[in-house]
Amino acid sequence: MAQDPTTDQLISRGKEAFSRNAYLAALEDFEEVVRREPGFADMHNLVGLCLCLLGRPEAAVGSFDRAVEVNPGYVEAHLNRALTLNDLGRLDEARESFERAAGADDSANGPFPGAVSARLANKHAELGDLYAEAGALAEAAEQYRHACRIRPRFLDLRNRLGRTLVDLGRPEEGAAELRAALEANPSFTSARANLGLALYRAGDLSGAETEWERCLAQQPGNAQVGGYLGMLRRQRRTPSAG
Repeated sequence: MAQDPTTDQLISRGKEAFSRNAYLAALEDFEEVVRREPGFADMHNLVGLCLCLLGRPEAAVGSFDRAVEVNPGYVEAHLNRALTLNDLGRLDEARESFERAAGADDSANGPFPGAVSARLANKHAELGDLYAEAGALAEAAEQYRHACRIRPRFLDLRNRLGRTLVDLGRPEEGAAELRAALEANPSFTSARANLGLALYRAGDLSGAETEWERCLAQQPGNAQVGGYLGMLRRQRRTPSAG
């Protein structure tokens, strides 16, 4: 039986489909991501864009609403919401959303204006993804760190940085990044699952178990986290050789 794609695989596949203008295929992948990870603002924004391009602007507004609920400083989602509302003739709501975008831009907490910094951060993230696909994890982590410096509130990028540091054998550094993401959004299940993995790799089995149990409380059907817990508990039951 074929395994279900991981969240990262869905994101990569969805973005590739989006780049080919295959918006329905992209939408299916992005909607599965937000079903698994409702705290993923970037994915809600991409769902909204797909819905717009598929001629479903009313539904798109709902996705943009969820994106800015998760991340009130998400300038791009505010702008996409405003433009969609404007096209729908909901001019007062559009004006308010433009104003929120301007306010978020002014307080973006990054070194560049919001609209520019979002594009720069995403470009660094795309380059990081390419390095990761090539197995160059140190270079990938460097690009993700650049992205996080530019847009510190893009939590999905901090999650990718944290997981990459774990994969590089630097679990303590990875855990620090993942905790920062969870401090901003405690419902970010993917970051919590990765924090559990960081703690496991650092030898903190009790801490890993706690984080993975929290994941399952938030998302009971998460097979990957269930597998992590099963592995950990089997390990604890197995007597060490000596």
